[in-house]
Amino acid sequence: MRGTPPERTGELYLQPLADALGDRVRYGSRVTGVARRGWDRIVDAARSTEPLTVRVLSAEGEQRIAARAVIDASGTWGTPNPLGGDGLPALGESSAADRITYRVPDLADPTERARYAGRRIALAGSGHSALTALVAFADFAVQNPGTHIDWLLRRAEVRNAFGGGAADQLPARGALGRRARQAVESGQVSIVTEFRTSSVGRNADAGLVLESFGGRQLDAVDEVVVLTGFRPDLSWLTEVRLDLDPVLQAPRMLAPMIDPNVHSCGTVYPHGATELAQPEPGVFLVGMKSYGRAPTFLALTGFAQVRSVVAHIAGDPAAAGRVDLVLPETGVCGGVGLLEAPVGTLS
Repeated sequence: MRGTPPERTGELYLQPLADALGDRVRYGSRVTGVARRGWDRIVDAARSTEPLTVRVLSAEGEQRIAARAVIDASGTWGTPNPLGGDGLPALGESSAADRITYRVPDLADPTERARYAGRRIALAGSGHSALTALVAFADFAVQNPGTHIDWLLRRAEVRNAFGGGAADQLPARGALGRRARQAVESGQVSIVTEFRTSSVGRNADAGLVLESFGGRQLDAVDEVVVLTGFRPDLSWLTEVRLDLDPVLQAPRMLAPMIDPNVHSCGTVYPHGATELAQPEPGVFLVGMKSYGRAPTFLALTGFAQVRSVVAHIAGDPAAAGRVDLVLPETGVCGGVGLLEAPVGTLS
């Protein structure tokens, strides 16, 4: 449900599950750490003799919960990627925080509508969240004259950004791409390719001026919407042993299947507990968290992952190894990965 506001995700999906689980669900609690009881990550012997403990912070204070296994399905929603093209916040990005958002705006909300109506908006990103925002803003611009969108792409051309259209086996995904293409053709959107943001400044009229690593400056905008993907928060897993791919920060065995530098189709081979298990016994990364920085995660993948991991924990290796996952093809497969501008042509 990536791209869905968290409150709607909770209402439509999480709340019914929580109701079914009853008092097993703890509300108002945040996990701040996972470790072996009484031992840090250095001690080998503790890995097999001590239970895992989960440090939880709530209104009642801190406590430890002993656990035989920990399934990290916390996702990446809380850690969006910054605007900066090098993976770090662009220079001046923090200072302009009042004019930058990292979520798809809810244009049905009166406050959000007032914020963007009649403004020039820079939209950075090329994934499904960016396409969702592009469609919403194009419709919004028709209703609110003077609103214009500059769509910033790091890649050299739009090419497959709209997806596979009618060839996409997931109809809603294909329809989104078609609507995004129509939004661009409406005249409400200007496309800016090969732009990797280096800095954000302000002009004399307090407009935001974005500059690329090649020194290219764009006309001033009023607002910036950054939808450049997400990254995992690993800060509370520092005391357990992880084996993550150095590029994607995904489980090492899963990473080759989802690396966007290699795959352009969005196709993921069936996988489960074996690929998701960590060197720390009983620790598994699942769902969007398991994808690290890789895009194109589908909920179907997470469902299959969790079923396999739970079967493994329950002591049913046959069920854990049976991964019945058939994902819909995207309809796009060019044989290459990320369509980024070569280093020598950054602008």
